Amino acid sequence: MSAPAAFAPLIENKVFRGLWVASLAANLAMWMHDVAAAWLMTSLTTSPVMVALVSTAASMPVFLLGLPCGALADIVDRKRFFAATQLWVMVNALVLLALVSLGALTAPLLLLLTFGNGIGLAMRWPVFAAVVPQIVSREHMPQALALNGVSMNLSRVVGPMLAGALLAAIGSPAVFALNAVLAVTSFVLVLRWQSERRTSTLPGERFFGAMRVGINFAAQSPRLRGLMLRIFLFFVQVAALSSLLPLVARGLAGGGPGTFTLMLSMLGGGAIIAALSFPRWRARFDRDEFVRYGVLVHAALSSLIVAVPTLWLALPAMLVVGMAWISVANSLTIAAQVAMPDWVRARGMALYQTALMGGATAGSLLWGQVASWIGVTPTIWAAAGFGVVVLLLTRRISVEGERELDFTPAAVLPYPEPQVAVAPDDGPVMVTIEYQIDPARAADFAEVMQRTRRARLRQGVLSWGLFRDVAVPGIYVEYFVDESWVEHRRRLERFTAFDAELRQLRLSFHLGPEAPVVRRYVGDAHLPPAHVPPVH
Repeated sequence: MSAPAAFAPLIENKVFRGLWVASLAANLAMWMHDVAAAWLMTSLTTSPVMVALVSTAASMPVFLLGLPCGALADIVDRKRFFAATQLWVMVNALVLLALVSLGALTAPLLLLLTFGNGIGLAMRWPVFAAVVPQIVSREHMPQALALNGVSMNLSRVVGPMLAGALLAAIGSPAVFALNAVLAVTSFVLVLRWQSERRTSTLPGERFFGAMRVGINFAAQSPRLRGLMLRIFLFFVQVAALSSLLPLVARGLAGGGPGTFTLMLSMLGGGAIIAALSFPRWRARFDRDEFVRYGVLVHAALSSLIVAVPTLWLALPAMLVVGMAWISVANSLTIAAQVAMPDWVRARGMALYQTALMGGATAGSLLWGQVASWIGVTPTIWAAAGFGVVVLLLTRRISVEGERELDFTPAAVLPYPEPQVAVAPDDGPVMVTIEYQIDPARAADFAEVMQRTRRARLRQGVLSWGLFRDVAVPGIYVEYFVDESWVEHRRRLERFTAFDAELRQLRLSFHLGPEAPVVRRYVGDAHLPPAHVPPVH
């Protein structure tokens, strides 16, 4: 009998199964730490500000370090980087355990170590997001990403419950000890992964240059920008219910801490049920429909929960809200994954995660303030209305896209070796390409060159421009500038099937008997540093 489609990546892919278990262990450790740290802070200080800062310290590293960690995950060996994240979490948990056991822990130290645990999350998330497309086929990627959602939501339910049980029975040292054990387990599972090393004859990218290229890629990718906008706005919408859920639970008949925990469990359970149903649902609906219906269902059910504040209605409604939430988040995440090539995926997903967390943070601040003015129930309704309005305003930003771009690596045409000595760090490097086209097709050629501009800038060039000859109609010269000779060669390594298709489209306009003339120039080391022209 064939395995259920939802579990196919776990059953059929040994590598994914091992890394998924490692991720589950890491997620459990994260949620357990956050619960234990928040509870422990109440015994170290009576300041509400310090207690609230525990949550801030846990999430702040994603904002501050998301892109730098994504850049590192793209330029170093991903297996070692993934393993290093778990060593970091283990050491952090052991330091906490030692300080608590010795009675030497203070409120500021707890905040610092909670921030340190958040650094582990900031390091781990981009590299794991980048690894999944490497080890899972394109056919199974939607299910694999859905199973990642199962891992997160399962840990969200089990982690706090396990931490609460340990806190009640033994105390916070037991939680931090178990966190260290989970981190070691995850570390061992990652080390067992036989990853394929990315081979290149070129030296590794520089750290700050890698971040610049990552930002350039996102800035010049309309598809990725649209997805980041949509995930940001969606999490602004859903932040109203998630951030005000303790007050919503308290407002239910007989509501209390148990009701809040139960509602959270139903939310996570709904997300798990939906993730396991995705293969069947995707046969009927595309990603745009998933997002559209998910936003509307989330808005309707969250409004219903506060409109009819009874537990018998709130619990099944929270189950459906969890299903709607993961349907939208998973669809947007899949679209983001396929919108970028492997060489920049960790950086791109780090920026995507920053947009997601930014939406959640901005939404919490916004709806918390609104609730202080007009109350919880009208605020939930306002957030639901906000979601519907955003859906109408962003309806032209397709999640599905007209077609998926093919970013598989492609062979680049060889070019003549330099006839003069060029060191790897020599630069900048300017490339010019001369085209001869039919002047009657100038408008169509300009449109193709705009697409070329975005493609070149996504690959990392510093500037780009297109000029036409004032003496000979139909003669155009394209130029672009790379930072150095090694960066020029690195950009050629990033050549994909999409770039090859775009190159053939450019060449279809060229009328000359020979191929367009390509020239490469390197900045003269005997002169002052060359001024790089601005992007045109």
